Amino acid sequence: MRLAKFLARAGIASRRRAEVIISQGRVQINGIIANLPQMEVEEMAAVTVDGKLINGFENKYYILLNKPPGYISTVYDTHNRPTVTSLISNIKARLYPVGRLDADTRGVLLLTNDGELAYRLTHPRYQVEKVYHAWVSGLPDKQILQQMENGLIIDGEKTAPASVRIIKKATDHNRTLLEIMLVEGRKRQVKKMCSAVGYPVKNLCRVSFAGLSVHNLAEGSYRQLQKKEIENLYSLVKL
Repeated sequence: MRLAKFLARAGIASRRRAEVIISQGRVQINGIIANLPQMEVEEMAAVTVDGKLINGFENKYYILLNKPPGYISTVYDTHNRPTVTSLISNIKARLYPVGRLDADTRGVLLLTNDGELAYRLTHPRYQVEKVYHAWVSGLPDKQILQQMENGLIIDGEKTAPASVRIIKKATDHNRTLLEIMLVEGRKRQVKKMCSAVGYPVKNLCRVSFAGLSVHNLAEGSYRQLQKKEIENLYSLVKL
């Protein structure tokens, strides 16, 4: 296996970031500095990063979590807030969330130690579908939905085409439940899109990511993906 891929599969970093780490001379194979990403790694080789032994051939885990609100989508938090990894028990591997959900956002979150798959699932090139249900203030009309679908200028850049539809209108409370499907994943994108058209989000849930849903999973619960689900993800990002 090539060294950069080895580090990515070990969950050290994305393949691109692994190439940088290698070029910095921080990686050794059997005690010898390895500074070429394309170098081959044998299964019994001792690979270290900054002196720490890495096992790139370890078992891979793919965890589907129904994220509850109040948890940060990261491994560690400098402010000691609860993280999504604290919800996963009985798995010794170091897992990383694939992309992020805001602390107050609920729903589908994938965690894995498969660095290359995680990298591709979050790369815009592969246009991985993400579906959200958003309760917004107000009652947007078809013209507003069309604007959102066609693309909005957010942070100086136009968003990619999206799919937006109304699921429910609560006229007594002056709010609407929208279903929004995106193929890009900018930071706080759904919230920014809704605010840009004058209908701020009050409650947000991701109901699907890369075809995965948390149907029958209670908030805070998780399960390991089935073999077919993993194969589907690999096929989706051409691995």
